[in-house]
Amino acid sequence: MRDSKMKEFEEIEEEEEEEEEDEEEEEEDSGEDNNKKKRAQARSGRKGSGGVSAQPSCQVEHCTTNMTGAKTYHRRHKVCELHAKAPVVVVAGIQQRFCQQCSRFHEISQFDEAKRSCRRRLLGHNERRRKSSYESHGEGSN
Repeated sequence: MRDSKMKEFEEIEEEEEEEEEDEEEEEEDSGEDNNKKKRAQARSGRKGSGGVSAQPSCQVEHCTTNMTGAKTYHRRHKVCELHAKAPVVVVAGIQQRFCQQCSRFHEISQFDEAKRSCRRRLLGHNERRRKSSYESHGEGSN
C-alpha cells in the first residue's frame, strides 16, 4: 500500500516537472520573460528538500485551502476547486484565470468574456469542429 502511494506521488511529481518545463518553453517562445520570473519566484519555496512537497497547496495568493483530500486533478495542477472555477484570481501578482483546456493560469486578457478556455485553445477547438463539419456535410452534397 505504501509503495503504491509513493509511486503515485512520484508520478505526480514527474508530471508537474514536465508541465513546468513545457510552460517554461512556451513562455520563452512567447517572450513573457517578466511573467516567467514572477512565476518562478512564486513556485520557489513550495517544495521541501529533495523535491518533495510538504503539503499540496493552491497556487493562488493567500489561498489556505488544505488540498490533502482534494481530487487528484486539483492536486496535480495545484489549484483548489474554488479557484479553478473563479473568474479572476491573483497568481504571482497578476490577475489570471485557470484555463480548463491548458490546465494552467493565463492572464485575463487571453480569455473571451467569461469563458474558461483561452482564445488559443478555443481557436484550435473551433477549427477542428469546422473541419469535421465541412467533411461530413460539404463532400457528400453533390
